[in-house]
Amino acid sequence: MRELKGGFTTGAAAAAGVKAALIFFETGEKVSEVELIALDGTTLKIPVAKVEVQGEKICVEVIKDAGDDPDITNGTEIFTTTKKICGDEIIFRAGLGVGKVTKAGLQIEVGEPAINPGPRRLIKNVAAEFNCKGLEVEISIPAGVELARKTLNPVLGVEGGLSVIGSTGILRPMSKEAFKNSLVPQIDVAKAAGYDALIFVPGKIGETLAKNFGLAEGAIVQTSNFIGFMLEQAAERNISKIIFCGHLGKLVKVAAGIFYTHNRVADGRLETLAAYAAAEGLPSSEVQKILSSATTEEATEIISANNLEIVYRKIAERASLRAERYTFGKIQVGTILADYSGKILGCDKSAEKICKLLRR
Repeated sequence: MRELKGGFTTGAAAAAGVKAALIFFETGEKVSEVELIALDGTTLKIPVAKVEVQGEKICVEVIKDAGDDPDITNGTEIFTTTKKICGDEIIFRAGLGVGKVTKAGLQIEVGEPAINPGPRRLIKNVAAEFNCKGLEVEISIPAGVELARKTLNPVLGVEGGLSVIGSTGILRPMSKEAFKNSLVPQIDVAKAAGYDALIFVPGKIGETLAKNFGLAEGAIVQTSNFIGFMLEQAAERNISKIIFCGHLGKLVKVAAGIFYTHNRVADGRLETLAAYAAAEGLPSSEVQKILSSATTEEATEIISANNLEIVYRKIAERASLRAERYTFGKIQVGTILADYSGKILGCDKSAEKICKLLRR
């Protein structure tokens, strides 16, 4: 198997731009590559696409290279405009396509450019190399305005573009871990906004249902397939109550004790539905039909034809119980199950109680 190729983060691209600018200030040379020391000590060699003089400022373009990681910013233009200023402060500015923080709970204060601590440290380290204390650094990602719509930034309260991220500067192709960690700040933002009860939605169906149900949008947290991981993160942050709100096909897995719900890892949807339906008296011939179904939607038709809608409440109750056990009783959990159209199929009593707390 081919070894996956690493790359560099958006923050490292910006820091490389600052270094290229400082080299020009010092020598007048427009370099085509810079050497950057990542925060873990690794040496990165980063190509420089363009160095341009703009009066007292130097604008440098670096093309983001994410390696084999499926990063949405791969191949995008990262521009840093650097200016020397009096004093011993490095001032960061958000240019086109870089967002600003509008909600508490993130690593950056409200009102600041969404340039995370890692990239800021990288840039400060570069400045220290040149014994340069006073700088104004503006970072722009022109494609960021559009790309930000494909991220969680609008949910997290980062408006106007992307965040400049990267904990070390190195981008290793470990997209699952990176994606998991990108979900966690939603919990911090919701908690900072005063929410002690949250709504966990694995996808768009649950999000739409929660909004249509009149639940507080600020409490909605996307979990994707990482339900167990997000439960752990919520428990660590002392969240007391959670509602699962989503499609039956995803949440029925939680009732079976499956907390990473990607279908390539765990797909016991039909078996779980069949078992619960059988426990409620569904004849074996009908159970076989559920097991032979292509989708959970097809299986729901069989359950409805046999007037066994009680199955959905039982599954909701079991999903909640499993989740409470998963967190060792630290979090009270309720579950709402829906079909693809957003129609509620089942809801347990815990969900009803928590919903009252979260209605707008």
